[in-house]
Amino acid sequence: MDTAVALERWAMKDVFATSRDAIEEIPVIVVTLTDAAGHRGRAEAAGVDYDGETPQSMTSQITALAGRLSERTTRIELSELLPPGGARNALDCAFWDLEAKRSQVRAWRSAGLDGLEPVTTCLTIGLGGEAETRRKARAAAGYELLKLKLDAERHIDLVRIVREEQPRARLLVDANQAWSRSLLERLLPELAALGVELVEQPVPREQDATLDGLVSSLPLAADESCTDRSSLPRLVGRYQYVNIKLDKCGGLTEALALAEQARRLRLGLMVGNMCGTSLAMAPAFLIAQSCRYVDLDGPLLQREDRAHAIVYRHGLMSVPQAELWG
Repeated sequence: MDTAVALERWAMKDVFATSRDAIEEIPVIVVTLTDAAGHRGRAEAAGVDYDGETPQSMTSQITALAGRLSERTTRIELSELLPPGGARNALDCAFWDLEAKRSQVRAWRSAGLDGLEPVTTCLTIGLGGEAETRRKARAAAGYELLKLKLDAERHIDLVRIVREEQPRARLLVDANQAWSRSLLERLLPELAALGVELVEQPVPREQDATLDGLVSSLPLAADESCTDRSSLPRLVGRYQYVNIKLDKCGGLTEALALAEQARRLRLGLMVGNMCGTSLAMAPAFLIAQSCRYVDLDGPLLQREDRAHAIVYRHGLMSVPQAELWG
């Protein structure tokens, strides 16, 4: 089986900033698997940048492994050959797509789902100044669900601006590990008063224990703290939701198992993305079918998307076409 890896760069519509960094483009890898009969499976990964992953490091992982991959390689075997992360995500999802192309059985059916339905994703407003936030909030008219990136200095004022501009929108906020427990406790009443319904990753992941005993008026979602199934036990009692990202957990195979285990632990489900095109969103769309919160807006933040792209109508995502993936 031939394994090819290509590096692509996709420009953002605006500089996309969080408490951690600011980017003008998103670099991704695209893996293409081709079997002896000419069937091709593709998938895309951006990797986990805050863990040091780069397109180059992911490419090196895949190249080193390519000679050991064959048409008989299973996704379970793949999980034993690579750790969770972007490289395994790209290969895992490419295998899903290849199997769908070979069998003419859609990936959602192979995953045990009864079907796919459109889902509503949030639209993320990146961290910025007050004027920029107001401009982006006005441009978000018609979106049901908005997510705001905040940090330790810029928080309530930005939420208030978005609420003024979009009084009917549902609001989520994401601190990307920038807060302390004391700041979270101070902000919670004001966030609740402004109609925020979820706070994502308020504290650094190595400080999750500081949330012990917290009585929060709003549910908290673990993002950076939630990787694969092994991370779940330490999240119970501290968070009410987990944000599943295929780049973090290592692909659709682990994401499906992670979602099932989280449900058994009575954790709510959210699905997210590391930016990227519709090719990266398509396998995550299967996870979105069972999630309370969906954050698959990568293509909405970029200037262009690829062929057979997912159609978005004010956040309502259509079902991905087979020509795109799966």
